[in-house]
Amino acid sequence: MVRRLASRLSSKEILAQAIDATRVQTAFPRSVQWIPYSVAQGYAGLALFWAQMDACFPGEGWDLRGRDHLALAARDLERSEQPPLGIFAGVAGVAFAAWGLSRGGTRYQRLLTVLDNSIIQRTVHLANRLKDADGCSVSDFDVISGLAGIGAYLLCRSDDRACVDCLYVVLQTLVGLLNGREDLPKWHTPGRLIGDEQTRDLYPGGWLNCGLAHGGPGPLALLSLAHSKGITVAELPEAIVRTADWLCDYRIDDRFGINWPTAVPLVYAEGEARQAIDHARAATAGPSRCAWCYGSPGVGRALWLAGEAIDCQRYRDLGISALEAVFRRPVADRSIDSPTFCHGVAGLLQVTLRFANDLQNDNFRSAADALVGQLLASYSSDFLLGWRNLEIDSHATDQPGFLDGAPGVAAVLLAAATNSTPTWDRIFLLS
Repeated sequence: MVRRLASRLSSKEILAQAIDATRVQTAFPRSVQWIPYSVAQGYAGLALFWAQMDACFPGEGWDLRGRDHLALAARDLERSEQPPLGIFAGVAGVAFAAWGLSRGGTRYQRLLTVLDNSIIQRTVHLANRLKDADGCSVSDFDVISGLAGIGAYLLCRSDDRACVDCLYVVLQTLVGLLNGREDLPKWHTPGRLIGDEQTRDLYPGGWLNCGLAHGGPGPLALLSLAHSKGITVAELPEAIVRTADWLCDYRIDDRFGINWPTAVPLVYAEGEARQAIDHARAATAGPSRCAWCYGSPGVGRALWLAGEAIDCQRYRDLGISALEAVFRRPVADRSIDSPTFCHGVAGLLQVTLRFANDLQNDNFRSAADALVGQLLASYSSDFLLGWRNLEIDSHATDQPGFLDGAPGVAAVLLAAATNSTPTWDRIFLLS
């Protein structure tokens, strides 16, 4: 199945059909668009897939496919006046794809130098802007668009002094956001800074986002990974503890076990935002989906990484319990019908594979096998790329992007079926 998908993605005609099909099929034409330099929905994401194919099947020429798609991504980036900075839809993502294809930095050195110079300059500017922030947009600090995702790339560049120096700036800024005030974390988002109107209507006073993709668990995972690698700054362990404890406080338990809400809402009192400390209010929307982006798998992984970083068994145990709760939950109740990564089965599988490998846990291995079976059952040779992304209300699209498309599914299946340890999941802050 994976090789068949690779063959289809290698065809310019079929790939063009898939790009066009997504544009026509999607129910969200404003946000679901093919952007050539994007990892989420562009050639940079395909380059990551080819890097994994090359790692699993060296000598078959998959690195040449990656080179071609990386060149398309870089060319489009060069033509863009002011591309985003973030790792899933911007400059940092192209750099991550180039690093993934570079075979340990031995290739694409000139491209990486150019991209790093841009990333460092813009990241320092963003970090300086957030130093005194008391409330900010999630896109300033999250994995998808903000400092946590940029830091994921910089963490890969321990061989480059300038990148390491920039990583220290990122870590210092995130520590400041996570430590912050006693009454309300500084990474909270006031209602006026919630960009989506529908979400703003649900959280008019603002929120504290609980998802790994867009909330506090993202910076927590980055700080934990950095600290475990010996890259640390003042008060970083304290920031890990404070944020992990906050997540522990705002968990939601149901008959299956531990989960988390999408976000903890803020309310207004005397003209100032304050945290809603009533757990019942936090749970009004119920537990989130069981995915990488939101819910137990992503949050549980962040807590596990925190426990590893500061040797706290409580955090490790909670992370394990959170994932165990997912597998007590019937498949139909997990709210992850799509086979794809971000909010689907592939993302849950990759988290499970990481836990199974770290713990050498047979139960998680069995759970991973069941998820592989679920992905294989969702494959159809009648679909353009074998797997379709399911949007809200099971609206199906032939998506060639890495985040919400068939390439991300295939990359996870390669991780499950081969001995090649994936490096691409650093972009998701899973390792």
